[in-house]
Amino acid sequence: MKIKISKKDMGKAAGILIIGMFIGWVFFGGNEKNTNTETIEQHDHADESSTTWTCSMHPQIKQDKPGNCPICGMELIPLDDGGDDDEELSLSEIKMSKAAMKIAEVQTVFIEKKVPYKEVYFPGKVKPDERNISELTARFGGRIEKLYVNFTGQKVRKGEKLTSIYSPDLVTAQKELFEATKFKKNNPAFYRAARNKLKLWDLTDKQIDDIETSGEPLFYFDVLSPITGTVMMRHIAIGDYVKEGTPLFEVINLNHLWVMFEAYESDIPWVKMGDKIDFTIKSIPGKTFTSTVTFIDPVVDQRKRVAYVRTELNNKGDLLKPGMFASGILKTMLPNSEDAIVIPKTAILWTGKRAIVYVKVPDKEMVFEHREIELGEDAGSYYVVAGGLEEGEEVATNGVFKIDAASQLLSKQSMMTPAGGKSSLGGHAGMDMGGGDKKATTEMDMPAEEMKAGATNPEFKKQLGNLILQYLAMKDAFVDSDEQATEAAAQKALDALAKVDMGLLKGDAHNHWMKLQKPIKNNLSGIIQMKGIEMKRSHFSIVSDNLSEAIKAFGYKSDGITDLYLEFCPMALGNKGAYWISETKKIRNPYFGEAMMTCGEVKATY
Repeated sequence: MKIKISKKDMGKAAGILIIGMFIGWVFFGGNEKNTNTETIEQHDHADESSTTWTCSMHPQIKQDKPGNCPICGMELIPLDDGGDDDEELSLSEIKMSKAAMKIAEVQTVFIEKKVPYKEVYFPGKVKPDERNISELTARFGGRIEKLYVNFTGQKVRKGEKLTSIYSPDLVTAQKELFEATKFKKNNPAFYRAARNKLKLWDLTDKQIDDIETSGEPLFYFDVLSPITGTVMMRHIAIGDYVKEGTPLFEVINLNHLWVMFEAYESDIPWVKMGDKIDFTIKSIPGKTFTSTVTFIDPVVDQRKRVAYVRTELNNKGDLLKPGMFASGILKTMLPNSEDAIVIPKTAILWTGKRAIVYVKVPDKEMVFEHREIELGEDAGSYYVVAGGLEEGEEVATNGVFKIDAASQLLSKQSMMTPAGGKSSLGGHAGMDMGGGDKKATTEMDMPAEEMKAGATNPEFKKQLGNLILQYLAMKDAFVDSDEQATEAAAQKALDALAKVDMGLLKGDAHNHWMKLQKPIKNNLSGIIQMKGIEMKRSHFSIVSDNLSEAIKAFGYKSDGITDLYLEFCPMALGNKGAYWISETKKIRNPYFGEAMMTCGEVKATY
């Protein structure tokens, strides 16, 4: 049977076939693509979920996803087992994966030679030129009859009258001159002695001649200004009786002034005679002054640990006043220096006495070598390298801490483990920094439980409790990074320390408190005197260590304190780590403040 198919029906069938093929491609072909995409995404998620994330300072923290450390708040890093290539690496070398390099944001720079250059900042103060200061004292005793200078700040000219004095001794000396004049020819030595006696009392030859010519003694003698200047001090009033040597006036010529800058020990090598220092005065905004270094103090101030650098300038129009504070900048190169190897400060990890860098190994891909170097002078954002690096070597300048953390986790040489092996979980070398039930210890540990058991006087504990209260106020000021508040709190703590009576202790307890009390006192003074919050924090650390030892040794008594906690931050003081004492378990870090408020953990409870 033949079936006739018209051209119209064949067109319909072809159209249906094409539509069917399109639908099949959409559903089956599209699904295949989507399935592959899902497989890739699932694989990527699986890789991410298989990565373990940990904290560089607290390796006990392990998470299956990125985030921040719950203890210190630092960004977590991926825990990399180092792969099979680690077997070919030395103990000082670590290989970073591409993912770890990207997460750590590692950046490197090639070491080069250049002339060390630095901008040195100096605090300073305007002072009078000591060569233009005249201190007037009474050359003879008497009574102040007249004052020609009535207030400090009054300007006077050389030879101008300052005051008049009635002196019975001078009247007698004049009468002796009249008698000596009679024997001027027969006994000239007697005559000269009478004149010299008046000269020693600061009378001029003209005044003596006038007295001798008149033949009548003067009862009032004028004190004249020896220089042109400003009366800065007036020590007398009308009617005062003065003795020989009594201060009368201080006159200073303010046309030429000194500006005394304070140079810290590390900055002294950068200063030389003749250097130009630009400085500004807070009370004269918008104006920059330039002065020349004319003297560098050969002795370092034992209290402030600075050497004074003197500059001089003319004070036109009395614009500058003694006592004004100055902020100076010296742009200089290291004296007698040629091209030197320098390294950015960001490349260096400090471990107290050691400086660590990570050098990229040239013939190994993404491999860094742990290396200890010797540093020279501070050159602003650089250090001069005294040894350990060569020109052309490539070092890590960013992400260095994370490279070191990875080295610690792999038991390789690192900042905290110079010989390799397991780290002490962020603690000090030589200290038990384990968590849990272990007691925190310090280098000053002594058999103190015997003192606590019965040898400590209750009144002493109360006095120590008052000191602790002032310490806690100082700790809060450091948390707020308030430099002035830390000084005020340290002064109160120093006052409280002075009231702690060591006579209440006997024997070993007495001797132990004496050892602890001295560094507490010295470093409280350091907090008050030193400038810069970071410098004050280093002193605060020493106060904390010794006060912690005192609490363990003697106990304390205070109505304002329930419990005390010894807390520790491994990143404080340039990663050396530091303790502090707190009245709460909540971490509020006094070494970083807002920058890293929650970095730290409780190590002991008192």
